[in-house]
Amino acid sequence: MQSSSPPGIRVRDLTLRFGQRQVFDRLSIEIPAGRCVALLGASGSGKTSLLKTIAGLITPTAGTVCGSDGQPLAGRIAWMGQKDLLFPWLSVRDNITLGARLRRENIDTAWADHLLECVGLHGHGDDRPAMLSGGMRQRAALARTLYERRPIVLMDEPFSALDTLTRAKIQTLAAGLLADRTVLLITHDPMEACRLSHRLLVLSGQPAGIDSSHTIGGQPPRAPDDANLLKSQGELLQQLLRAAG
Repeated sequence: MQSSSPPGIRVRDLTLRFGQRQVFDRLSIEIPAGRCVALLGASGSGKTSLLKTIAGLITPTAGTVCGSDGQPLAGRIAWMGQKDLLFPWLSVRDNITLGARLRRENIDTAWADHLLECVGLHGHGDDRPAMLSGGMRQRAALARTLYERRPIVLMDEPFSALDTLTRAKIQTLAAGLLADRTVLLITHDPMEACRLSHRLLVLSGQPAGIDSSHTIGGQPPRAPDDANLLKSQGELLQQLLRAAG
């Protein structure tokens, strides 16, 4: 759990160019504090570039990125990607605590074991990743993200490689465990976006602009047959199809 309220994310007048290609031109968005926001758009629309810019992995051509409190985001972000990136020679527990090991910090074994239990991997802390199924590996990656105790979590298609049933279970698990954080989730799946988020953002165009007009009733995680989810999913899919041409 977080000891204080997490900050939101504030992007102001963001311009990003790669050579002759202009990805963003004075793009501004606000990610509300303590909410999960899903970011969608066609391949090449700039979703990952935006996420990496927020994470500080890409330096923008112009513009600013900071917390809603006006402070830098450095040191307050955890990242979870599509691949679990577990080191095969380390135990599951050692993978979860890898960040602290690399920073030469004391290992909080009790916290790691608590997270293993939270994600349903109690008794697997000493296993090697090769002994785990794909869903179990992604749960270990989620525990590694949570171990960092960061108030902001950036997620780049973290569940896309999983089968449908495993993905649905881990979506529900993640929604509960990340409920006290500010989350920006990239996904290509309209149902996943509508299940997990409080708000939807759609990137489109060159340079990319943001459509924030979508609203979803109810609270995440929504059931797959939730009326609010089904309505929003249909509208979102229609927009994405139009944007794809």
